[in-house]
Amino acid sequence: MLSTSARLLRLVSLLSSRPSWTNGELAERMEVTDRTVRRDVAKLRELGYGIDSDPGPWGGYRLVGGARVPPLSLDDEEALAVVVALREAALSGVLGGDQAALSALLKLRRLLPPHVAERLGELDASFVHTSRTDAGHVVPGILLELASACRRGERLRLSYRDMEGRESVRAVDPHRLVRTRHRWYVVAFDVDRAAWRTFRADRVTDAHPTGTLVALTDPPDAAALVARMLLSDYPLYTTIRLDLPLPEARRVVPPHLGSHEPDGPTATLVTIGGTDPHHLATYLLSLTTPFTIITPTSVRDALHHHVQALLAANP
Repeated sequence: MLSTSARLLRLVSLLSSRPSWTNGELAERMEVTDRTVRRDVAKLRELGYGIDSDPGPWGGYRLVGGARVPPLSLDDEEALAVVVALREAALSGVLGGDQAALSALLKLRRLLPPHVAERLGELDASFVHTSRTDAGHVVPGILLELASACRRGERLRLSYRDMEGRESVRAVDPHRLVRTRHRWYVVAFDVDRAAWRTFRADRVTDAHPTGTLVALTDPPDAAALVARMLLSDYPLYTTIRLDLPLPEARRVVPPHLGSHEPDGPTATLVTIGGTDPHHLATYLLSLTTPFTIITPTSVRDALHHHVQALLAANP
């Protein structure tokens, strides 16, 4: 017979596996009495798990959000996935410069069974991490507030510091969070300026909910808006044609690296920004599919130069 703690973990695992269970179904799966199931459910509620129940003999139990973070039951694969994700968050700084991800990682690693810890060690031995540039740190609490406001459709009072260090307070209606290679951006409707804007999340110093719910009218493609904003920072642009439909073209050139426009049902025009023709030619050579350079000729000439140099070095 399972101990009480093991039985509670088994009950949590069952409740997490599907939307609803009857008392009888749980009792049968756990090989206990209906009364034991009711007692264990009451114990889980005391521990912080949110469990709803419907009255009557055919009523079911449902796992919902609780009042506080309860103990969590993970199988081996789930535990390994969470640890790897936390480590990547701590190393990349995706959640900012504080120690939240690292602290959670250290706590979880101490609790891993030996065979799971051994598998993680094998992964650690295979990984190589390069240094990252300082892309600005996002406070995790602010990132969570921005994400919650996007989900709720709630207006925020945003305290923001621009690239010149000037502080301002904006009333914004958040739409989506967009993650590029190095940064988080929030796409929101700026109420005072009556325009859609992008805000770097690491420059948000405070995000205060106003309690005002809003219905966004004709919101933009958030990834495309961020891509256009990023492209505006480059002195030179090239447009290429990929013989791929739009969804596949976006996988070859991600939205944060270029803007995309369908060119019929089977082709896509992609505009990419760069510092000079050779920089753009080098990037184009890294693509995994054939392309045609539409403009400018300087990028086409630079591409020819690189290809000829490669052919000369590899006769």
